Amino acid sequence: MRALRAVAGLMLGAALLAGCGPSASGAGDDTPPKASTESGPGPAGSAPGSGTGPGPTASPTAGRVPAPGETLVRVTRSGGFAGQTHTLIVKGDGSWTLLDAEAKQERTGTMAEADLATLRTALQEADFAHLPRIATGGPTIYDGYFYAFVHGGFEVAGDQGSLPPALTKVVDALPSFTAG
Repeated sequence: MRALRAVAGLMLGAALLAGCGPSASGAGDDTPPKASTESGPGPAGSAPGSGTGPGPTASPTAGRVPAPGETLVRVTRSGGFAGQTHTLIVKGDGSWTLLDAEAKQERTGTMAEADLATLRTALQEADFAHLPRIATGGPTIYDGYFYAFVHGGFEVAGDQGSLPPALTKVVDALPSFTAG
């Protein structure tokens, strides 16, 4: 049952993320840079010790700082005791929007400069290009959350108890998924 809930959460998160198109300003959220020198993982394509198969592939947006109106990170959190789903979208300028399970806006705000710097550092240190696509192997946390992250052209996901410490730092640096 837990696996079914995790798969359903991932599918819902992917559907929500697919519906988050370009911003109203006319600038694409995921506009690739003019030139990129980034390369993907080695020929085997798997992250060390991941045991989950091929890792994410290189993206033309990897390694560059997003413009103020572009998306810095999208995180969908599903599950918990109440089984709720929320998607948090943080833009390059620190503005953020929290969406509900139907992709309706719940709250908005702007991160303080220091908090935005902390989030950027956590994202950089997480090294999304070398994380397994699905984090596994951690302890089961009943009524825990399932997270799906999109950053720099890479998508990684995992249960709360299986997230690598670097992704836990990203979660801790995000604005709150709950009111108050």
